[in-house]
Amino acid sequence: MAKKKYNVIREEMLQVASNVAQEKNIDQEAVFSAMEQALEKAARVKYGQEIDVRVSINKETGNIKLNSYLEVVEKIEEEFQSRQILIDQAKKINPSINIGEFIIRELPPIELGRVAAQNAKGVIIQKVREADKSNQYEEYKDKVGEIAVGIVKRIEFGNLIVDLGKSEAIIKREELIPRETFKNGDRVRAYIYEVKNDLKGYQVFLSRTHPNFLSKLFFQEVPEIYEGVITVKSVARDPGSRAKISVFTEDSTIDPVGACVGMRGSRVQAVVNELQGEKIDIVTWSDSQATFLANALAPAEVSKIFLYEEKNKVEVVIPDDQLSLAIGRKGQNVKLASNLTSLEIDILTEEEESERRQQEFKEKSLQLSELLDVEDVIAQLLVTDGYISIESIANETLENIEKIEGFDSDLASEIVERAKNYLNDQEEINQKIIDENIKDESLIKLEGMNSAILAKLAKSNILTINDFADLATFELIDKEEGILKDLEIDEEKINKMIMKARENWFIEKD
Repeated sequence: MAKKKYNVIREEMLQVASNVAQEKNIDQEAVFSAMEQALEKAARVKYGQEIDVRVSINKETGNIKLNSYLEVVEKIEEEFQSRQILIDQAKKINPSINIGEFIIRELPPIELGRVAAQNAKGVIIQKVREADKSNQYEEYKDKVGEIAVGIVKRIEFGNLIVDLGKSEAIIKREELIPRETFKNGDRVRAYIYEVKNDLKGYQVFLSRTHPNFLSKLFFQEVPEIYEGVITVKSVARDPGSRAKISVFTEDSTIDPVGACVGMRGSRVQAVVNELQGEKIDIVTWSDSQATFLANALAPAEVSKIFLYEEKNKVEVVIPDDQLSLAIGRKGQNVKLASNLTSLEIDILTEEEESERRQQEFKEKSLQLSELLDVEDVIAQLLVTDGYISIESIANETLENIEKIEGFDSDLASEIVERAKNYLNDQEEINQKIIDENIKDESLIKLEGMNSAILAKLAKSNILTINDFADLATFELIDKEEGILKDLEIDEEKINKMIMKARENWFIEKD
């Protein structure tokens, strides 16, 4: 009777495990492993928790074997008395056995009471759930970057719990487009931006505000993007309000912007509708930063662009009547253009730019007037002709200086002579500063280095080749704060000097 009862319970457990494996689409190996762990737990309740009991199930017949394992050792450890056996005793049982092997003894099958059977079932179901969650995690972690479609299952503190069919996902309140509302049963599309697996289990996180949600929607709506003919280069969004997306194609026969807009705006309108009316600017990407920036600032027109690559910054000059368009409501247009191009953008009107140029002209003229000890009008004539530094005058020929309006040979000679004298005096001052402060010959002899640069470095406590190598280009030539801002040095030259100085780092590592 007991054996019959045991067989009934065993068959019932096997049937449950088989059904669960089919329903959850889990490998039967995982189910049998869970069953064996459940039976081992029940067996230890009967035979003792300290016993090393192992269960094996014949996956074809369903026969269950219980075995106890005793490890063969030279000396028994006190905490493992029930799991170890001395080699001498083991040899009496099996003469050929060695240390580290096991004496295996078969145990009689256990009779599971209803409580034990339920506990075993609980263990199986728990293990199956863990396997199911692991499978789901493996499936969804490879779907990061895709769009998921689900049904709103419930709403918790403003967060949406979404049923994806095999799994649940969450859209946090901050990942929802402002002012959009959902209720239970609503269908929702969102971007999978993270799949997390921690002690609490795994979670799928969705977003409707992520910039890539916009690009993936275009991926679905525009065949040319899906086929790879058109590439989405960058996206910037102010969710629910406005967005900019840059697109590019190498096929000269295709208009990438027109393809994304679609016939009568059908393609872009489908995306706009999904994003609750978010206005979308589609711009053409260009490998020329200036051209790309001009496109990104549309609908505003751009007059001039001054690009400072090392600082990743740009100054944009626009017509006075285009200022509000360029900046946009609450700075939205320039902010999106900045995010789209990854550039810090300063906007100037033509009037502001003109005023700044006039101010620079005054400053350069005043500087030459003071250094050369000449009247303002002479300094202004020099600056007007492009002579904005003492070096540019000292290195110029007398013939060219004479060509300046209002100059004659005597005045030209006097100006050039004063410029050269000033440089000679400055050279002596610089050399004294260098001798007193800089002792590193490798810095002094660095290719491209001169006394003017060395003196400026010394004043800023840059005294060794490694000090110089640690600097960034903008720290040296930035027009406002650069160490060498007064020397009018070419950016490419400074870049080469810094890289040459850094060669010492690699030599030291080798």
